[in-house]
Amino acid sequence: MVEKKKSVRGKLIEGTIIKMKAKKTAQVEVVTTKYISKYERSLVKKSKYAVHVPEDISVSVGDYVLCGETRKISKTKSLIIIKKINKKSSGDLNEAN
Repeated sequence: MVEKKKSVRGKLIEGTIIKMKAKKTAQVEVVTTKYISKYERSLVKKSKYAVHVPEDISVSVGDYVLCGETRKISKTKSLIIIKKINKKSSGDLNEAN
């Protein structure tokens, strides 16, 4: 098996894998919080992305992963899993570069 280089450009996101129904596709949920000062409350938003799973990375449901934007792979997939990360070190996105 020849390892292919993953060309990542654009944004990086971190999220939890919630589904792995298809062969090379995973569903990743990204949670973002935003503080609204007018109401003194935090707004929590959840987004779901279809992400490509490379053959050299083994992940399962519940894993916390780092994903990068790449070229369009299919109709809904334009992100690829870069690596599996620990939830504790999730704040530093610059480690992947």
